[in-house]
Amino acid sequence: MATRIRLQRHGKKGKAIFHVVVADSRAKRDGKFIEKLGVYNPNTNPATIDINFESTLKWVGTGAEMSDTARAILSYKGVLYKNHLLKGVTKGALTAEQVETKFAAWEAEKAAKIQGKIEGLGKDAVADKAARLKAEAEANEAKAKAIEAKNTPAVEEVEAPAEEAEASTEAAAEETTEAPAEDAPAAEEGEAEA
Repeated sequence: MATRIRLQRHGKKGKAIFHVVVADSRAKRDGKFIEKLGVYNPNTNPATIDINFESTLKWVGTGAEMSDTARAILSYKGVLYKNHLLKGVTKGALTAEQVETKFAAWEAEKAAKIQGKIEGLGKDAVADKAARLKAEAEANEAKAKAIEAKNTPAVEEVEAPAEEAEASTEAAAEETTEAPAEDAPAAEEGEAEA
């Protein structure tokens, strides 16, 4: 039986989560498997990978084939590098202590790279948020100026007719005060004629 380390698709549409499994190469993609080795979640940034390291190393050491994606995941987690170092021990090129020190140094370097990426993403998110807030504030100021410019001529037009109305009411008031004085002598003349 040819064993193969590959991914099984789970999760919902558009939000796939994959199980890393060892299965018979003839089995269906999401079908029967021998052992579940871990979980791969590509929806997060950076992707979340939880692997049973010892079990996966055992399967890689016994010669299980890997799909391309599974090979990339196992390389990312250091399983293939550890397998390479252990082969050096069997050939006599390295000792077990040297393998552990080399692998520990590799793990520390990898963790530093991942932490750097996470911090970079955090800084980018903060900078992006600040830029969006600044752009929104500028847009709001532009809208406020446009509204003010639109409303300012209307206020002057409203004030101008009001001033004209006041002038016309004053003129009308003056005419009315003058009109009764003119009407009064006419009335007196009319009384005299009678």
